[in-house]
Amino acid sequence: MIEIRNLSKIYTTKNGTVTGVDNVSLHIETGEIFGIVGYSGAGKSSLLRCINLLERPTSGSILVDNVDLTSLKSSELRIARLKIGMIFQHFYLISQKTVFENIAFSLKAANLPKDRIKKRVEDLLEMVGLLDKKDVYPSQLSGGQKQRVGIARALANDPKVLLCDEATSALDPTTTKSILKLLKKINKELGITIVLITHEMDVVKEICNRMAIMQDGRVIEEGSVYDVFASPNTELTKEFIESVVSFEIPEVILEACEGPIVKVTFKGNVAGEGVISDMLQTFNVKGNFLHGSIEYIQDSPLGIFIMEIRGNLEEIKSALNYIEERAAQVEVLRDGN
Repeated sequence: MIEIRNLSKIYTTKNGTVTGVDNVSLHIETGEIFGIVGYSGAGKSSLLRCINLLERPTSGSILVDNVDLTSLKSSELRIARLKIGMIFQHFYLISQKTVFENIAFSLKAANLPKDRIKKRVEDLLEMVGLLDKKDVYPSQLSGGQKQRVGIARALANDPKVLLCDEATSALDPTTTKSILKLLKKINKELGITIVLITHEMDVVKEICNRMAIMQDGRVIEEGSVYDVFASPNTELTKEFIESVVSFEIPEVILEACEGPIVKVTFKGNVAGEGVISDMLQTFNVKGNFLHGSIEYIQDSPLGIFIMEIRGNLEEIKSALNYIEERAAQVEVLRDGN
């Protein structure tokens, strides 16, 4: 659906050049929700704006449905952009126009007949739950309602792709959940491919199928959200995950531990099985649970436990081998005293 090939974006400033996107290649499947995560300055917004050529890449190409947008003439690009909707962090609604008029604006620009505009706008407002607000002005809406109008406006021309630029960053947690639920509904019912950039891993965990982590303009890690959470490869990815799933243990507790401290990760159905309890019954060791939880990512369980294991060295090794054969990953965080 979306193929990003060796994309770079270099900005020229009075102090020299700045690389916003550095040789990025990504493949985004039709109908998936793809998250791009990074801190401010990572290049994620520049990358997103290159996808619909709001920012023209310095080099590389963007293919949407096998059409290279970078090769299109201006008139052809305007037509192609009609199939790429975009929603923004700060909504960008026209304050002097009603909710209905804000959504109808882009349909008028596409020369849709008046009778079809009315039907289309009302259908969209019903989809986002704001049909009763069609005649009010943006100043009369809450932040969540404004974003719903923004989503309806982005869907007006029946796009195949929806780009979301920090779409929930300005919203409170409850409103964020409702907007994410709406985006999932749109993705499922309309089959629209959604590309979402954010610095909030909670958002990615809640809604995305796959994800990429960006740093200094580059993609440093990519994969399914589940696999990235289960087995992060970079320190930055681990840092992002720890912002959602924290396993900090007080130092005073760690100092009291005599045996090795291990982190055990269970994937899928194994997360709900009694592997650790079976291990404790099978081997002559004792386990001291220090932290743990089962997270659900795309409805699949991911179990992460931190524990101290006490016993003689050979029994501990056998116990760890037993767990490792049945778990996704066993990581020794600290050797025993």
